[in-house]
Amino acid sequence: MRGNPPFSGADAPSRALIDACVHCGFCLPTCPTYLLWSEEMDSPRGRIYLMKAALEGRAAVTSPFVRHFDTCLGCMACVTACPSGVQYGPLIERTRAQIERQYPRPAADRAFRALLFALLPYPARLRLALAPLALVGWLVQAGDRIGLLRFLPARLRSLLTLAPPVSWRSLTARVAEETPAVGPERLHVGLLTGCVQRLAFGHVNEATVNVLAAEGCRVSAPGAQGCCGALALHAGRIDQARALARETIASFERAGVERIVVNAAGCGSCMKEYGDLFAEDPAWAERARAFGARVRDVSEALVELGAHRAPRHPIRARVVYHDACHLAHAQGVCAEPRALLSAIPGVEVRTPAESEICCGSAGIYNLVEPEAAADLGARKARHIAALDPEVVATANPGCMLQIAVAGRRLGHRWRIVHPIELIDRSIRGGDAAPDAR
Repeated sequence: MRGNPPFSGADAPSRALIDACVHCGFCLPTCPTYLLWSEEMDSPRGRIYLMKAALEGRAAVTSPFVRHFDTCLGCMACVTACPSGVQYGPLIERTRAQIERQYPRPAADRAFRALLFALLPYPARLRLALAPLALVGWLVQAGDRIGLLRFLPARLRSLLTLAPPVSWRSLTARVAEETPAVGPERLHVGLLTGCVQRLAFGHVNEATVNVLAAEGCRVSAPGAQGCCGALALHAGRIDQARALARETIASFERAGVERIVVNAAGCGSCMKEYGDLFAEDPAWAERARAFGARVRDVSEALVELGAHRAPRHPIRARVVYHDACHLAHAQGVCAEPRALLSAIPGVEVRTPAESEICCGSAGIYNLVEPEAAADLGARKARHIAALDPEVVATANPGCMLQIAVAGRRLGHRWRIVHPIELIDRSIRGGDAAPDAR
């Protein structure tokens, strides 16, 4: 193919990052889609080959080409496995940005994606969209349980079954904008309240504030904050991601915090990358870099504080901890959540087989690629079930929803919680794990 390369101009994937790949194959056993299909072009190595071909003008952005990148979960397990330090995250994000700008998706696919990104990053709109589930959510679960939803199109069925559990209380709950530290103040932190997190998992935000305050942090949760841009960035909608990121940066700058604490793995991964996202924008580059340097997962923030101040009371539970991909692989945070859970008297922490393999959630992946996501979810649920958990803990709302659905389909109704909820319960003196959600 001659002429201008299909990948060119702003936000093209970096040739230098592509050339760092030596095609050794260490990534193959950790790639979920390669495990499912054993197809070279559905592996990180194969996808990097396609990126290079597109940059050099040897491949066009056609439907088969796009399909290999649509099926990538962006889980970053390949980053952990790679001995050459290939930065796959910026490569897949920029490749998807090129695809979204150049490739005319079929009308139904285009409309479905447009609907998702008109709702998910905007909490006020999402609140309205979720409101009916406060009344009929139980009916959707019942329909899934008896098989009625199997007659629906796959994407619609996935959208309904994976919808978060909401109530009028959760949809209207608010985190206090200012929460003082208990005792002498050790740190002033800002809390990202999230999109789905604030509407369906407000109890996670509440637990986060409780624990941070108990450990001596003054917590600011700016009321004007919106979406951090993670879903848009990971799906290639890079202009929308930048617009949302600018608002997030400005919101927390006004709060004057020392750290920005995040309790959703995908969000934390995105926010730590703001420096790269704005590297070519002289008006925002330094602000974004300084912001990203202050971002911490809540488990990191607590470990950085040092010895815990608030006493832990016993919780007797066998806890299976699932590594959220954007926490373990994209951020390299694996030990901190386990250390915090293990510090709770009576908690036994277990790790399932194939802990490095994605559960199939991956942002909007389980909505746009429901069949592959369901296969990965079932695989993950079987490994969790083998450990006979009393509680499943994971640090990302998408993982919580995905594992809950996959478990139910295998006949399990696990208590699935964020690790911070167990820590909060232990500090408050609970003698049992939080109820199933």
